[in-house]
Amino acid sequence: MQIYIVKRLFQAIPLMLGITLISFALMYLAPGGPTDVMMDPKIKPEDKEKMMAALGLDQPAWIQYLRWLGNFIQGDWGTSFIRKMPVLDLIVERLPQTLLLMGFSFLFAAVLSIPIGILAARKKNTWVDYTSTFIAFLGLATPNFWLGILLLMTFSVYFNLLPAGGIHGFGSGSGGVWDYLKHLILPALTLGTADMAGLTRYTRSSMLEVLGQQYMTTARSKGLREWIVIYKHGLRNGLIPIVTVFGLSLPSFFGGAVIVEKIFSYPGIGLLFLDAVFQRDYPVIMAITTISAFLVVIGNLVADILYALLDPRIEYK
Repeated sequence: MQIYIVKRLFQAIPLMLGITLISFALMYLAPGGPTDVMMDPKIKPEDKEKMMAALGLDQPAWIQYLRWLGNFIQGDWGTSFIRKMPVLDLIVERLPQTLLLMGFSFLFAAVLSIPIGILAARKKNTWVDYTSTFIAFLGLATPNFWLGILLLMTFSVYFNLLPAGGIHGFGSGSGGVWDYLKHLILPALTLGTADMAGLTRYTRSSMLEVLGQQYMTTARSKGLREWIVIYKHGLRNGLIPIVTVFGLSLPSFFGGAVIVEKIFSYPGIGLLFLDAVFQRDYPVIMAITTISAFLVVIGNLVADILYALLDPRIEYK
């Protein structure tokens, strides 16, 4: 297993290099630049050229990319053009907030989707199954930006039950853990709804296949209680295809956080990335894009590892 993991990580290197190269090329070809945002449009051309030279943007594209790549490998992720801060410091400052949001969204999706999917499989072609199917399709069809605005208007504006946005730490002046969690509820619900709906359908389909297997009938014939048959014998095998969905959900949570954090003014990586795109802040864009690519690789690797833990028959050589 250890050798397999090392091989997979080495195989991910060219993939990540390709992603960074494509991302850099798209930014380079896009109209405008950071100087258009930072400087007065009426500035003299020679002053603009001096600014370009100071930022290193006067060099050919391949030199800029190789310089960025070499510095990135050495741990120097550059300095934000707009905020004048090291990119690594900006990401370290924002990353815990996004990870916390992703964790709560993931927990919300998993805790609801697996039990509902199992129940829908056990109650196939009943009102329970039809209701869960309707709710799942509704969750999949609802855009997260529209859902976020709807939740914000309902629970923040009309009923004034939850904060409309923002978040703060546990220091002086904060409202404690509960106040901190209240700021997470709406963004987490918005981010996790679509994944919860998809996981519910995958769980139902997987458990329907498992419930019809002979070993499930054998377990029942031994006099075992139904919940033991379902959760001990059936769920472990039913989770194997679901693990793939969980692994691929990791980058989707990260990508979905971009819109959700903007709606709720949540100070995370997603909001930082969106602001960087509008401001042409190339070092920030490249760093966050690389992190996203790394999450895709890690998500697939975690899924492969969980396969072996759930089913001992699976071996990696």
